Amino acid sequence: MNYYDALYPQLVAMGQERWAAQLQSTLSKQLLLERYGDMPEWLSALEALPQIQPSCIDLQDSVTIGSGSDLGRISSEELITLLQAFHPWRKGPYSLFGVEIETEWRSDWKWDRLLPHIQPLAGRRVLDVGCGNGYHGWRMRGVGADFVLGIEPFLVSVMQFQVMQRYLRDPQHQVIPIGVEDLPANLACFDSVFSMGVLYHRRSPLDHLLELKGCLRPGGQLILETLIVEGDQETVFMPPGRYAKMRNVWFLPSIPAMTLWLQRCGFTEIACVNTNRTSHGEQHATDWMRFESLADYLDPDDESKTIEGHPAPLRAIFIATRP
Repeated sequence: MNYYDALYPQLVAMGQERWAAQLQSTLSKQLLLERYGDMPEWLSALEALPQIQPSCIDLQDSVTIGSGSDLGRISSEELITLLQAFHPWRKGPYSLFGVEIETEWRSDWKWDRLLPHIQPLAGRRVLDVGCGNGYHGWRMRGVGADFVLGIEPFLVSVMQFQVMQRYLRDPQHQVIPIGVEDLPANLACFDSVFSMGVLYHRRSPLDHLLELKGCLRPGGQLILETLIVEGDQETVFMPPGRYAKMRNVWFLPSIPAMTLWLQRCGFTEIACVNTNRTSHGEQHATDWMRFESLADYLDPDDESKTIEGHPAPLRAIFIATRP
């Protein structure tokens, strides 16, 4: 499982020799078979995937790899069975040799909302914190990012990334199984840092913002997406228990409060560039994610509220610069 041989020299080229050596020691331990009961099944499915050269690849307008005619002797049904070993598929959608992987989230909708507002990614080194299976990283590569490193602690998502990497074979996009707390302090080497859907899961949101700032080079841009509530600069909602059935939701700021947090953490050029009420079209259960989803999280009699009676999910995208 030498998934990361191409990663270490790239980190060294970025001046991160110590981090490269550290990862070389720790990543192999993260993927030990005995640590994860599902790992043998995932590895078996990964190795059973057909060895095919895709006839076409599109990462700019979608994540499309090959066409159905590339499959040859293997049927679409056989491919679907192998891909379902990596259930649940949360971020996407993907089209793999004519199989449409309808993920829980329409992550492409979020991408379309943020792309017009950020600094062009062409030629940039990007860090994607909490990247899931790397969907947005593929879109970043599609618009010319030079190097994308995603970090994701949930191993099934990392293995879904390896499914796509089996065919895309892109050394400039890597997803590693670590959390943001495992990043070295003050890397100061990324041109753009994305944190989408992470902040409200952190017990200390200001510490998270400072961690992200430390990853950016001076002049680099933060792209942050998070749940918010309506209100003024003093409005921050902390759920007394669960929020939309999630146990680990801590702080939901208003736009003015989030702006103040970013200012206090030393960011400049701060702007909220988009707000969006999560819809059933954007987040829903599918054959590829058969657990509960948004419909189960909202009050069935009043969808402006969660099942607990809190304000329904409202998301905002912020951009900011490390001076």
